[in-house]
Amino acid sequence: MSHGRRAIAYPRGRISYLPNVGSRPGRHVYPEHFGWSNSSRYTPSRDALNIDALFNLFEYGNVPAREPNATRPSSTTTPAKPDPALDKDVLRVENVDFKVKENTRAHNTFEYDIAETEDPKLVIRRGQPFSAVFTFSRPYNAEQDDLRLVFQIGDRPIVSKGTHVEFVLSDKDEPNQWGAKIDSQSGNTVNVTFFTPPDCIVGKWSFKVDVVRRTDNQTSVFRYNYKDPIYILFNPWCKEDAVYMENEAARKEYVLRDTGKVFTGTTDRITGKPWAFAQFDGKVLDCCIYLLENSDINIAVRGNPIPVARKLTAMINAQDEGGVLAGNWSGDYSGGKSPLSWSGSRPILELYYAQKSTVKFGQCWVFSGVLTTVFRALGIPARSVTNFASAHDSDTSITIDSHFNANGEPMEHKNVDSVWNFHVWNEAWMARPDLSPGYGGWQACDATPQETSDGVYCCGPASVRAIREGEVNLPYDGPFVFAEVNADKVYWRLNKITGKDEVVQIVENVVGKNISTLALGSDEREDITKYYKPPEGSAEERVSVRRANLLGSKLHNIYTSGPEDVKVEVSFDTDTFVGQDVMVKLQATNTSKEQRTLDGLMTISTMYYTGVVDRDDRVGQENIEHCVLQPGETKDILMTCHPQGYLKKLKDCCMFSVTAMTTVGETKQCFVNRTELRLRKPHINIKAPAKGTVGTEIAVEVSFTNPLKVSLTHCYLEVEGPGLTENQRIPQGDVQASGTFIASFKIKPQKTGERELIVNFNCDQLEDVNGSCKITVS
Repeated sequence: MSHGRRAIAYPRGRISYLPNVGSRPGRHVYPEHFGWSNSSRYTPSRDALNIDALFNLFEYGNVPAREPNATRPSSTTTPAKPDPALDKDVLRVENVDFKVKENTRAHNTFEYDIAETEDPKLVIRRGQPFSAVFTFSRPYNAEQDDLRLVFQIGDRPIVSKGTHVEFVLSDKDEPNQWGAKIDSQSGNTVNVTFFTPPDCIVGKWSFKVDVVRRTDNQTSVFRYNYKDPIYILFNPWCKEDAVYMENEAARKEYVLRDTGKVFTGTTDRITGKPWAFAQFDGKVLDCCIYLLENSDINIAVRGNPIPVARKLTAMINAQDEGGVLAGNWSGDYSGGKSPLSWSGSRPILELYYAQKSTVKFGQCWVFSGVLTTVFRALGIPARSVTNFASAHDSDTSITIDSHFNANGEPMEHKNVDSVWNFHVWNEAWMARPDLSPGYGGWQACDATPQETSDGVYCCGPASVRAIREGEVNLPYDGPFVFAEVNADKVYWRLNKITGKDEVVQIVENVVGKNISTLALGSDEREDITKYYKPPEGSAEERVSVRRANLLGSKLHNIYTSGPEDVKVEVSFDTDTFVGQDVMVKLQATNTSKEQRTLDGLMTISTMYYTGVVDRDDRVGQENIEHCVLQPGETKDILMTCHPQGYLKKLKDCCMFSVTAMTTVGETKQCFVNRTELRLRKPHINIKAPAKGTVGTEIAVEVSFTNPLKVSLTHCYLEVEGPGLTENQRIPQGDVQASGTFIASFKIKPQKTGERELIVNFNCDQLEDVNGSCKITVS
């Protein structure tokens, strides 16, 4: 026997609470389950309950326990059954088996820990069929038994909001709608296939089975409550889903891969920081759904990835919403944890979920790693993206303005714009029916609280293609994202005579470099700059910038230049390690046929990766006074900074700001250069077998050499590995100056497949000495 499916939506009526019938637990009248409220009688349509009388609701299975006069279920449950003496002929549900193992395999959700416990929960993706086995108290008879299947979500499920759905088995097949059909029947057992629409609300749904029995003077509903919630997620495998992604390899990478790398560093020195996304582990999925449930996003649009993505960029940071993670760029992390010491999302999300309060602290790569986890856990394809030399345009002028006094010293109090050495955001994959055709696909989303958007610290989703084309007027936050990858640097100097700031140099093509993400199916870096901007210096690139400038800029007609016949370059060794001398060279070449005289200032300061520099953090300075250059002559000016002069002022990411401003006396040519240098840190060496077995311990040894001539104190290891081990924090002893650190520990693999172990060493003097290795588990 095979039936199609037809959804029945009970119309909203008016009905009041009726007294409990009898005294047995679980025997109640709760008509609000049908989406009705506030009157004494209800007359449904012919498609729903064709009755004109009050009805009684008898609940059994996992019955929500209620306080007197409660309007919704509490968190506890009380098993109960209908009184058999009341009606022995009523069809009762004895059991519902949602075949978790088979369904989660078919839906690519079997990796979720909650689907693998002794009491597994069903996790499915919308728009894709799933099956169940019903066991009844007697054989089901489609002609006699009025059986209705009910799905509900939210505190007050109602039909009009799509949060209460009810349907019966029928011979109609309506695609992309809720429904069910009988596949087979044997005795008291019925095999059923369920269908969900590809745009249904994402979250935890409750499931109930109603059996309706009519007599001459009343209608009774016998309701079976399934014991567990059913998790319904976005589905990149479903063509009708807004997050559909055609490429299977891409789906595996951007939805199913649970480890990866977040790229950090500078344009000249890019490093990959291993990160455990761990979207399937522990209570991560519950936390992600909790975020949706406790946001102010209307539950009816929680099936639309556009508002969901935008809201999540606000919920991950704690600036407005009391969200997951507090940002901190001060260098003082007392009362929390240094952002560099995190190596995965799970500890952050689970701590937030357990304490229901903000976790301290994060910076951009942490916000991005957590948002990647949340997107992937919910089924939205996502990846972390790093933009090197990333502009922070505070006034939507699409220029980054730096101010200097008449002597060439930076005026940091005027420098509200900045260029971050790197900035990490996210891309999420989705259709954009709200935009013109062609602007779907990857959308830039940023959870790091930088500037407000619509009064809230959120950013995106912004179409990457629209950013490339300079279409910054499209939603959302186009001007800000465009400036991050395209803004020009404008240098201003105070004129001694007029007292006004004057533009002395404009530098193009220095922002938005080496935009990076993890390459598909590998551990290598992929450069995706071409998707954000045309080739540097090309006519297409300048047109894009000019278009965006006209749409979003407050400054116009600043693109002028004067004579330039002295070539000045600043260089340094990018292979310099922490603890070594830092050497900077300014090289000036007179390309004219006349003598030139150079004056200026070169400084080096420690700085935060966000480009913020304090005057007190200057660790080196070299004055350039009346440096005479004959025609064709080249001169080098050197500046050296020793470790004893910079170690105590070094910031989190071991970065320096190198600034040079020079003026040619004869032509008034001005050269300004602000660049960054990042010191290298050692990577940790990991020795572990290439293969392992579920449940069998594996011994791991890690080591590295201390690059500093001082001892490392308060040392500890952070160990993470989805499917390999629970998160571990392992205290370690001090490491002697220039000594070798060696430690060992054990892990016990929990899941099969290729897994990645991530180890992060931290101490007072040196943070984020990391490494990772792959282990194949059988």
